[in-house]
Amino acid sequence: MTPDPVAAAPTRSDPSGELVHAAARIAASVETVIEGKPDVVRTALTVMLAGGHLLIEDVPGVGKTMLAKTLARSLDCTVRRIQFTPDLLPGDVTGVSVFNQETRHFEFRPGAVFANIVLGDEINRASPKTQSALLECMEERQVTVDGSTYELASPFMVIATQNPVEMEGTYPLPEAQRDRFMARVSMGYPDNRAELDMLAEHAAVNPLDAVTPVADAALLGRLVDVVRSIHVAPAVRQYAVDLAHATREHPDVRLGASPRATLHLVRAAKAAAALDDRDHVLPDDLQALAPAVLAHRLILNADAQIAGRTTESLVADVLRRVPVPVDARA
Repeated sequence: MTPDPVAAAPTRSDPSGELVHAAARIAASVETVIEGKPDVVRTALTVMLAGGHLLIEDVPGVGKTMLAKTLARSLDCTVRRIQFTPDLLPGDVTGVSVFNQETRHFEFRPGAVFANIVLGDEINRASPKTQSALLECMEERQVTVDGSTYELASPFMVIATQNPVEMEGTYPLPEAQRDRFMARVSMGYPDNRAELDMLAEHAAVNPLDAVTPVADAALLGRLVDVVRSIHVAPAVRQYAVDLAHATREHPDVRLGASPRATLHLVRAAKAAAALDDRDHVLPDDLQALAPAVLAHRLILNADAQIAGRTTESLVADVLRRVPVPVDARA
């Protein structure tokens, strides 16, 4: 009899081992569908374990939605999908109050955000008004409708996909919305080998049909708690602050990284350390995650945009300029 992968997890007496084993199972499950993108899968796992939200941005057809659906299907928890379209209303996302003729009272009907994992497909095809319906949900894990506040499920994660703003029929995400996503990843085109394998294995069947849950919501909640306990030395915290300040003072920037960005960078670094089975964060963790965590929040000034510079190159410049701390474990 095949053992239950959830039940087979290590006991809570070894929390770091539990996290590493669970993360390996989830990554292996996702990579049965998303081939040749281990770095993207790792970043997605890092964001999940850090308790953040993930934005997947790239051109159509490279597997953005497939990554989000596979990650969600690998977890035995509540999952809801929202297809963002120009006619989508905020109430479709958060829920609405409906008058009950029998009771003569208004009753709240929950929207699609009332789930552990919320898949927002092509989020920037909806109007900024509808996109903003997620602001309270993503930051405060609650929804306020008609003066009443409703708590969301725990754990709670939004995985959103979007096409580049140059694509037809898209709206740019508001700055406040982008700032609530812990990290942004791009799928990129697969290499020749991965695309050949995809044609051989996925052309006749839907690869999602073979994906089964390898962890549940309770386990994910425990793993998030383990990540929060990872040690961050004062020097490493100062390094994170220095990186954020450097983006704000850079001559090419109109809007730099927010304090929330600094917090997200440290949280993501904790998750990266836990995935490497370490009990402390290294400056290398911050450096590896800075492009994914910081770049999508920055806005270049007009001169930098005309010169063809990118926020990714700006983050790389900041990483070169800011001194790296020597003592990272104290």
